[in-house]
Amino acid sequence: MNRPATQPGFAALAAMTGAAPYRVLLVDDDPLQRALATEILEPPHYQVDAVAGGIDAMACLETHTYDVILLDQHMPDVSGDDVCRHVRQALGDAMLPIIVVTGSSSADQLERSFAAGATDFIRKPYQATELVARIESAVSRKRLTDQLDSAEEVMFALARMVEARDGETGDHCTRLAELAVRFGRALGLAPEQLLALRRGGVLHDIGKLGIPDRVLLKRGPLDDAEWTIMRTHPLIGDRLCASLRSLHLTAPIVRSHHERWDGSGYPDGLVGEQIPLLARVFQLCDIFDALTNARAYKPGMPTAAALEIMQGECDRGWRDPALMRTFRELVASQPAVHPPAVEHDDLGRTLFTAVVASGARIREDDG
Repeated sequence: MNRPATQPGFAALAAMTGAAPYRVLLVDDDPLQRALATEILEPPHYQVDAVAGGIDAMACLETHTYDVILLDQHMPDVSGDDVCRHVRQALGDAMLPIIVVTGSSSADQLERSFAAGATDFIRKPYQATELVARIESAVSRKRLTDQLDSAEEVMFALARMVEARDGETGDHCTRLAELAVRFGRALGLAPEQLLALRRGGVLHDIGKLGIPDRVLLKRGPLDDAEWTIMRTHPLIGDRLCASLRSLHLTAPIVRSHHERWDGSGYPDGLVGEQIPLLARVFQLCDIFDALTNARAYKPGMPTAAALEIMQGECDRGWRDPALMRTFRELVASQPAVHPPAVEHDDLGRTLFTAVVASGARIREDDG
């Protein structure tokens, strides 16, 4: 493979300007087109890796990260559409912008490229201003998405610390996420719903960040006033998740997983199908995991005994009867495999102590 022709001196120039350069993978078998694009996308604003074919591009993608791919549609070794599919399927990168460069005016060909994973196109010959505008737009959207991903990572880290603070064994969230996805698949839910269930496994109790230690960690039953405080945690969690648009399907799980089919749950007293479907799916998994796994104050119980307790709750009108039937069938046909426990380190607990005061303020702001 020919090594990518990286723009010289971009690191020093970018450091001088204080701005991170846009990382561009340029893929074109025509040396004149590569030279033209490289001349337009000059440092310090751009770092360009230029390669002559799809195979070299795939190799670069294995070892480098990019903000955008500028991709010729027709190449002798691997087509541009094949590179698109490699990015979306083999690498699993759904967000990397891919701008197809084409000399064709065929709408059918463009449709095939978009189906393969392209996000935009530009026709040859193009003007420098047009190329720059397309890349600027694509990279701006990607970097915004990257920032949202970073915010999600903070949210998940906080949720893990909540799990540690609450005295869980450390793999509760992981078990719960896996079981919820298995149940969702059995129900034929869409991929985005399965992702929401997986995220819900980690984030469902993030609102406990705003619950005082004297309530959350109390040994023994809570009094009425303490229960009122405890029952605010779904509202706090919902507000935290609502701040990220990427969690719009997960937020209803966080808010409503303590609702009951007959309307006796909290925080909103929803009845029947007023309770979001994903929350109804998730709560069965949450209850089952709580019953079958040991906690500091109780041993885990056998699957059959847990299912009988859950069926009793269903008969009392607390659970969705149709979902309960499917859940019993799932557990009977696919015994769960528990992942190994994850130990929480002292640093995580220390970080939690630092953020819990701000979480309590969130609860107080709720009134």
